Amino acid sequence: MEYKPKGVCSQNIIVELDGDTIKKVEFIGGCSGNTQGVASLVRGMKAEEAISRLEGIRCGFRPTSCPDQLAKALRKALEQ
Repeated sequence: MEYKPKGVCSQNIIVELDGDTIKKVEFIGGCSGNTQGVASLVRGMKAEEAISRLEGIRCGFRPTSCPDQLAKALRKALEQ
């Protein structure tokens, strides 16, 4: 599933679930080291657990962040 994030540097987030478990996350754009780190940390985690940990994280003055946008992408993926 592809998700177009809003308000962050990343242009796209690709999420692959195996049931309710995160199989793979890929960020297109954004801070490469940070997005790769987040993607690696959530691999194998239940989507709801990742959402609860990432939701609401802000990036500096922005009201959102790449992790927060990943939480939104995971919510959308779970709905499909």
